[in-house]
Amino acid sequence: MASQFQLAVPVRRCLRCSMGRASSYALGIRAFWASANVRTEASIENISSNPNIPPPGRLLDPNTVATPRLERRLLRETRQQPIGSRRRRAALQSSSNIPFEQLPYQCFQEARSLLQADRVNKLNQIEEERRRIAKIQATPAEHFGGEYVKKGRLVRMQKYLEELKILADINDPVIKKRFEDGEGDMNRPIYRYLADRQWRQQRRLILMQRINQMHIVPDVVSYLDPTAEVKMLFGRRNVQPGDFVESQNSETPPRLSIQVFDKGERFVSIVVIDPDVPNVETDSFDSRCHFLAVNVRISPSSTFVSLAQIPDGSHTIRPWLPPHAQKGSPYHRLVVFILEQKDGQRSDLQDLKRMLETQAARFNIQSCMDRIHGKLTGIHLFRTKWDDGTAGVMQRAGIKGADIELKRKKPEKLPYKKKNPERYR
Repeated sequence: MASQFQLAVPVRRCLRCSMGRASSYALGIRAFWASANVRTEASIENISSNPNIPPPGRLLDPNTVATPRLERRLLRETRQQPIGSRRRRAALQSSSNIPFEQLPYQCFQEARSLLQADRVNKLNQIEEERRRIAKIQATPAEHFGGEYVKKGRLVRMQKYLEELKILADINDPVIKKRFEDGEGDMNRPIYRYLADRQWRQQRRLILMQRINQMHIVPDVVSYLDPTAEVKMLFGRRNVQPGDFVESQNSETPPRLSIQVFDKGERFVSIVVIDPDVPNVETDSFDSRCHFLAVNVRISPSSTFVSLAQIPDGSHTIRPWLPPHAQKGSPYHRLVVFILEQKDGQRSDLQDLKRMLETQAARFNIQSCMDRIHGKLTGIHLFRTKWDDGTAGVMQRAGIKGADIELKRKKPEKLPYKKKNPERYR
């Protein structure tokens, strides 16, 4: 009897497994039915009617996107950049929409009252300094010992006045918030100061590192101290200093963003040169001018310049020549120089055209700076090399040499390393 009971135990286990498989099979078939389950309908209604879940349109709000995927989607669908830092945007998703100046924190409001009192004090100092400057301007130069001494004193007082303007707003949290959100007015000294400090802390260091690594100094210029930030865009691509750009992308002229950090409008000249043009006859490298435009007006608030939209004749002297590198040659460095023209003066176009004719084979940036009377304030650079589209770019631009391949000359062996044929006779 006991043996029969032991034989029945495996049978019951098999029946349980078969029943479990049948129930799971029935649940799998349920997914193909046209009618929805009651529980599924109830959960869908609860999710759609939940007011705490943000609508789909809010996911693409530039103030609240907080993931890299949503940031790329925002840029692709709406052409807008995210505002502020990712940490700030993540905090705004779960916070109430309270103005920044009215945050209900006692310590924050007390600190703001102290900062407002300090700002009032700085504004009084600014008014006093302006009265002193006006008084000195009305005083004859003989009273100070000459025009040179008077001018130097006024320059120092103007510099101190600009420092007071920055100190009046440097600690204001609203100013810092607007600057971090990209809403600062570059016509105000405080926003120019913050932008200049941010650029020098990181992006300028990277630029100078690329310049030193690629030997722009002293191969192209002998000295370089950029004071303006230059950004370059080929289509949608933001080119970093020293990046490789495909020949088909660089066939069209780029767009530049020239951000200056001192007040006032000015005229600048834009020069693009290639210092790595191989010269087979002299076994060396020459420089070639790819673009030259003068009398381009920029300001701290007007920064974007499209090289394709600069009018020919009145501003553009050398239209855009597509960068190209012959097959077998090393990569070419394309350097963009921004030259600030002296005292807002316009340059002579005919003189520069004659210079380009005489320096068609070997362009010299230093002689161009002397003729323009310009100071080097901004620089950018990228690289190009032979790729699959270079031959088509050269053909469309009417440039010869696409069917020529350069090869390195094999160096001769030293005399003591040459084999003596008499020993093998």
